[in-house]
Amino acid sequence: MAETYQKAEVLFDKLDRGIAGWMNKYGLFLLRISLALIFIWFGLLKPLGMSPAADLVKRTVFFFDADVFFPILGWWEVAIGVGLLFRPLIRISLFLLFLQMPGTMLPLILLPDVCFTAAPFGLTLEGQYIIKNLVLISAALVIGGTVRNRDEGRA
Repeated sequence: MAETYQKAEVLFDKLDRGIAGWMNKYGLFLLRISLALIFIWFGLLKPLGMSPAADLVKRTVFFFDADVFFPILGWWEVAIGVGLLFRPLIRISLFLLFLQMPGTMLPLILLPDVCFTAAPFGLTLEGQYIIKNLVLISAALVIGGTVRNRDEGRA
């Protein structure tokens, strides 16, 4: 019985090391590519007139002409995504991302009736859409931590 347990433990350890090793080898790369895809996809929806966030953004940036600002915002997001695809452009891309992110949080302040069912924790679908940007910010920080890595395979 003890021998079977030890064999199972060794097998589990080998499997666990293999999975963790794969995650370590490819995780940063996949994080960067997935973040790029999100920005390209969501960004393209804006100038194509297909973004579900159109009304929210336009109500938030009432101090700009929405018909001009909204497509520019979309192309800005596409530029962030494309920059993330190419290692030499990551710094520029992250700079653009961190300039844009405070604006994504503005509806929480300017349109609380749209973002909350019961502030500060009861979020509407729009509020959840905004709060998920914390994950995007964290992903950008992780990617930013790799810009000085010389090993191309790492991120």
